[in-house]
Amino acid sequence: MLEILKGKFITFEGGEGGGKSTQSKLLVEYLNKQGIEAIYTREPGGSEGGEEIRKVLVTGSANKWDGITELLLMYAARRDHTEKKIKPLLRKGVVVISDRYYDSTIAYQGYGHKLSLDKIKVVEQVTLEGFKPDITFILDLSVEQGMERANKRGEKNRFEDMKTEFHKRVREGFLEIAKQNPQRCKLVDVSKIDIQQVHEKIKKLLNI
Repeated sequence: MLEILKGKFITFEGGEGGGKSTQSKLLVEYLNKQGIEAIYTREPGGSEGGEEIRKVLVTGSANKWDGITELLLMYAARRDHTEKKIKPLLRKGVVVISDRYYDSTIAYQGYGHKLSLDKIKVVEQVTLEGFKPDITFILDLSVEQGMERANKRGEKNRFEDMKTEFHKRVREGFLEIAKQNPQRCKLVDVSKIDIQQVHEKIKKLLNI
């Protein structure tokens, strides 16, 4: 079953503190140990240009950018990331596993900042031209639990400084995305299970 993952694009999504980075890296490590070439990447960032844009996106005050500016910056970074890193690796048969992708824009800028989802879809279509992940894991937990976990990391970004109501809208957005895309999105409740248990659940969902 592992062979069918070659050349697949897998993304991890969810609010703050859900363990996306940890689970992305665990899956990469597992696949590589099984002889399947896999790489970890992240958004915003991932490519040289994307990482430059990331610096201005995640630092500074919570109100540094409005929703539209964030949207355009996110998609500028995503375009560079997709064209220069993700697609070339997929063509080589590498499994690309990304810590966030376009679902985060729908959840954060759409639901969180209340931007028009239709406007986001227009920018998405112009930028990605229909390209999308093959499989998406949405790691879900309460906002309170997520922020508590995020705060324990020490280093905060400007999105973590957004108000609780913002993060509640983001969570609602991710739940709606999962509901609307049942074939692509796998919703994983991470509120009551540890890191290894989440990893095992993800492997089971992938049938590996």
